[in-house]
Amino acid sequence: MDAAIGLPIREPGRMTVPTTVPTASPDIALVDAARAGDGDAFGRLYASYCRMVHGILMARVPRLEVDDLVQDVFLTAFRKLHALRDPAAFGPWLAMIARNRAHDYHRHTPETAELPEDIAAADASEAEAAAILALIQSLPEAYRETLVLRLVEGMTGPEIAKRTGLTPASVRVNLHRGMKQLREKLGGRHE
Repeated sequence: MDAAIGLPIREPGRMTVPTTVPTASPDIALVDAARAGDGDAFGRLYASYCRMVHGILMARVPRLEVDDLVQDVFLTAFRKLHALRDPAAFGPWLAMIARNRAHDYHRHTPETAELPEDIAAADASEAEAAAILALIQSLPEAYRETLVLRLVEGMTGPEIAKRTGLTPASVRVNLHRGMKQLREKLGGRHE
């Protein structure tokens, strides 16, 4: 743990993603405590929102870049926490930072080509996962994000709504339409 801001120290090529999300602590109290310099409070916000940020980035940037960008997003949030007007809006504010970071990544990164999946992937399941992620990334943005948060990050619909600031109805519609389009694309792959 980086004692200064409560972020886990990341080993190169490896991201530690918390598997549990604290539910008892309200975000408002954690944001206020983090603003007052409590690194542990910011670490708890990180644990609570890491999956959401990871999923938002996974929907938008190459998967090998996601772990570093997650760290960038939280570092930006830590540095700009004083500018957040409403502590209750921490989740949507953090989601917007993640989306903006992904946008910046594409603006400043030259186009690259990845190795073909049969060469780059060590086994068939990794290649299949990469192919499905590529299909998800080809969907409209609203569907990409909610599908990755649901299918990759394992978040529930209500959790996605709460964390991102979307309405539960929007999340349901995006998941339904996104799954329909994904099924159509998957069906087209196997014909």
